[in-house]
Amino acid sequence: MIPAFSPFTLNCRGRLISLETPAVMGILNVTPDSFHTGNRFGNEAALLERAEKMLSEGADFLDIGGYSTRPGAADISPEEEIRRVAPIITALARRFPEAVISVDTFRASVARQAVDAGAAIINDVSGGLLDDAMYETVAALQVPYILMHMRGTPQTMAGLNQYRDLIPDILDELHPKIARLRELGVKDLVIDPGFGFAKNADQNYQLLRQADAFHVFGIPLLIGISRKSMIWKKLGIPPEEALNGTTVLNTIALQKGAHILRVHDVREARETIRILGWLGG
Repeated sequence: MIPAFSPFTLNCRGRLISLETPAVMGILNVTPDSFHTGNRFGNEAALLERAEKMLSEGADFLDIGGYSTRPGAADISPEEEIRRVAPIITALARRFPEAVISVDTFRASVARQAVDAGAAIINDVSGGLLDDAMYETVAALQVPYILMHMRGTPQTMAGLNQYRDLIPDILDELHPKIARLRELGVKDLVIDPGFGFAKNADQNYQLLRQADAFHVFGIPLLIGISRKSMIWKKLGIPPEEALNGTTVLNTIALQKGAHILRVHDVREARETIRILGWLGG
């Protein structure tokens, strides 16, 4: 069953989004090299069609990313990242005015322009590590901020997975960041433990087993494990065949108290939430 939650809400452009029932965040990458081929979009029309499908299936948020963070992905300039995400966010906000849009970026300049274009949440995979201006930017914009744990950069993180004690070390690294954001007046925070970011597959499974430890912060918890290599490499299958494994792990994430599931497959995640809710009812 799904644990009883604290009455968390996120203020998204003046609209309060309740997390009393777990929410679903649909992933929309506008990168040419997303690891999941089903999430590559060749044009704006295709992306809008995919967004409409996600919303119809029950997505609470749409997360737009223009910088690939898969291992070995090439770096791109802030200008190129803005060129990718800003027009899409504008188009989504115009086409689906009730949609709550998140921008997946670690750059303050991209975050600011994305919010100007219509985004209501900043999802930072680096947790402020890669841009010193990010925390002040979030505080000035007064939008919810997803603080993810990572070490290094997307290009170097794979070699930075040495921990004395995985969970306590991650908690210790997140704590001062949360304190700084609170000092700056950031009201709406979400924690993402960062599956696959400076963690190997076995560490990812340990992280999921102990995900309830992150409730110590009294902040909503986001889990993003959709079709990740911790599933498909372990099973010896391609990412396109990793939906069943994703659903299994999302079920465990919900039992550990996840407030938001970040996924490629919205309908399946929403059904998982509903079924676990019935078990708890």
